[in-house]
Amino acid sequence: MTVNSNKTNPGEAEPLTQSYVFGASTTPLLGKTVGTVFDETVARLGEEEALVVCHQNVRWNWRELKERVDACAAGLLALGLEPGDTIGIWAPNCAEWVVAQFATAKAGLILVNINPAYRLGELEYSLNRVQCKALITASSFKKSDYIAMLRKLMPEIDAAEPGALHAEAVPSLRILIRLGAEHTAGFYKFDDLYHLGGELEERRLAYLARAVQFDDPVNIQFTSGTTGLPKAAVLTHHNIVNNALFVGANMRFSERDRLCIPVPLYHCFGMVLGVLVCTVYGATMIFPAAGFDAEVVLETIQEEVCTAVHGVPTMFIAELEVLDVEQFDLNGLRTGIMAGAPCPIELMKRVVDVMGLREITIAYGMTETGPVSFQTSAEDSLERRVTTVGRVLPHTEVKIVDDEGRIVPPGTPGGLCTRGYGVMHGYRDDPEHTAKAIDAAGWMHSGDIATLDAEGYCNIVGRLKDMIIRGGENLFPREIEEYLYQHPKIETVEVFGVPDAKYGEAVCAWIKLREGEKADEEDIRAFCRERIAHYKIPRYIHFVEAFPLTVTGKVQKFRMREMMVETLALTEEETA
Repeated sequence: MTVNSNKTNPGEAEPLTQSYVFGASTTPLLGKTVGTVFDETVARLGEEEALVVCHQNVRWNWRELKERVDACAAGLLALGLEPGDTIGIWAPNCAEWVVAQFATAKAGLILVNINPAYRLGELEYSLNRVQCKALITASSFKKSDYIAMLRKLMPEIDAAEPGALHAEAVPSLRILIRLGAEHTAGFYKFDDLYHLGGELEERRLAYLARAVQFDDPVNIQFTSGTTGLPKAAVLTHHNIVNNALFVGANMRFSERDRLCIPVPLYHCFGMVLGVLVCTVYGATMIFPAAGFDAEVVLETIQEEVCTAVHGVPTMFIAELEVLDVEQFDLNGLRTGIMAGAPCPIELMKRVVDVMGLREITIAYGMTETGPVSFQTSAEDSLERRVTTVGRVLPHTEVKIVDDEGRIVPPGTPGGLCTRGYGVMHGYRDDPEHTAKAIDAAGWMHSGDIATLDAEGYCNIVGRLKDMIIRGGENLFPREIEEYLYQHPKIETVEVFGVPDAKYGEAVCAWIKLREGEKADEEDIRAFCRERIAHYKIPRYIHFVEAFPLTVTGKVQKFRMREMMVETLALTEEETA
């Protein structure tokens, strides 16, 4: 059997003869719940710093965090919530989010992550899709007034006693809990939870510490709805605890590390690769702000002497822009994760050189796989870390298949499929979409196009839905982007397809130039003509100051395509 070598199984692996890898490892999977892992870390490191939330002036050690977690868990049980119930959280990064993450896990509840950017229709859909019985919400964030939005959706709130809501729009919802000190009709305050539980609830928590199983659902996350309504991916304790274990190992994490977490908690990046990785290893989790601000992130790294920082590529690009004009002491930094979107090679090199992140890792995966399947490690060469997403994680299988489901030879692009402990429980109450995503053999079909080299390193070529088909040629945007990133005047570039009457699709590139630089379309095309085949050269080049992004910083190519189709008056039948 072909296996993949990794740090938990040192030694040379045999070269691959087919695009299949299995993360053989001498490190066993953890048969533990989130609550058990948390309590073990508290017992080991009780007086060490656990949580720093800069914008709230919070600085708690593990013992202080546990006191709040246990009190909150007891309070949730006192409200009548039962193990297996769903409880939504609609808030930006804050201390209460972290408390709720552990408290709900200990109480046997399923925490439902709701995107802070959601508007009324998306909120209503999410709450009803998973039948939330309770909702923890911020009062507002940025331009969103959450309380006003909830009142508009459910006018019954103002006349309801806290915990006794009966709303026509969301029939399952009974309990509303708001952050902050202000009293609001129909809502409990989050801090009330710390005082609601008593001896009975404490005994129940002690019982649940044994009764909750690691295969029980603990979290629901909504996948991107770019091709339809969002689907509710159900993750178990087993999925996310073990993913945190192996992701942290690749970063050489320990209780000496201090992780800056600017990525959102509602996403796996913040919740699993941030909070849970820190919990498994006893590292300090540090939140610089409620939302992303590049300058604040750099100030936090400097002031808190952070050893690690996470981010999507657009976040690192923004931080490097600040570093072009301001100086910060980042000497403590050594590692972290760049993930969430393809990482341009040139960006990775700048992050290593300018920010000093000599051991930064690239991670790849999806919400439905808990989330990481591939990751580079601190031992990998810089070349491997800037050109691949690493090798498969321990106890995880991956195969690359063609259109008929057959495994392809090494180096051949195909659909990436994952199997193992990380694969989700399924989509909540949605057997049809679950069956489409996870086949009868247990393989999760990612929708990504990838290659595996002879040593098992993976390269993500693109998304099946993003692939450009021009005159019968399959073009991968990522390849074209990598060439364009070599242009000295280009800071960021995104490539995608637009309709074309003759060839079916044409290549379009959105380009953001570096500060102070100037270029025109012919400059870009002349640069391309020296490096790539004529049919890969963008037909349309659009210079921009910014890209449409999701709240997690992912570029929305579907929006860019829509905008270009409208701007150029393109249709599927004809071009301008």
